[in-house]
Amino acid sequence: MTKIDVNGAALSYDDTGTGNPLVLLHAGIADRRMWHRQIAPLADRYRVIAVDLRGYGESEPPSRSFAHHDDVIGLLDALGLQRATLVGSSFGGAVAVDATLAYPHRVDGLALLGTAISGHEWSEETNDLWEELVGDVDPTDLAATAAAEVRFWVVGPGRRPEDVDPDLVAFAREMDHRALTAEQALRTVDVVEADPPAVDRLGELRVPVLVTAGAADVPDIRRLADRIGDEAPHAVRLPDVPDTAHLLPLERPGPVNAALLDFLARI
Repeated sequence: MTKIDVNGAALSYDDTGTGNPLVLLHAGIADRRMWHRQIAPLADRYRVIAVDLRGYGESEPPSRSFAHHDDVIGLLDALGLQRATLVGSSFGGAVAVDATLAYPHRVDGLALLGTAISGHEWSEETNDLWEELVGDVDPTDLAATAAAEVRFWVVGPGRRPEDVDPDLVAFAREMDHRALTAEQALRTVDVVEADPPAVDRLGELRVPVLVTAGAADVPDIRRLADRIGDEAPHAVRLPDVPDTAHLLPLERPGPVNAALLDFLARI
């Protein structure tokens, strides 16, 4: 692990391999460790940079207003890189899209895995699923909240907890507990998103885009993947990955790595 100053904050990252650079952006319920099954296969051909976004993992908490997408480009600047391909999961995918819209000349391509999009409003169906699967949770009880979020996102609405690898569930809970602690600090500052938000600007994405989702993820995420596939001019919408929920790279590294390597070879 290495730390580097980006826009006045110390960000933690791993930098492995040589070749065209890839920046891996983690989910909001995780940190850069969620990519540990991608780094070695990708680093055989590419320079792979897995970063903890500001406030997450081992990166410094925010002390003032900032934008995650500015930090992504600031990381490229700090590393002396002109361009990179961005690979994002969930919230990290939203950051990747925002960075591409704000700095189109700095991004070679986008790979979006179960992605969120800035400006998207969750459907009533998603809210109802949360109530059905989780119900009321005390937000001050971080352990209970992490367990609830992992049940909802990592297990997914169509599966039972006993259907999922218990080691995956335990690791996801540990990462999410840490992320929830980070989010307490993030609430104290203004975290800037793309303006206008990305959800109505997908047609502006002029780079190659790979998008997929887990077949066991919440419906909103699968619909967002469909929308990106329909509206981004150079998007390839892969079929949903069977028996997989929100953290695709962690749960199904085999098909995810194969899809990423195929996409990267083509761009």
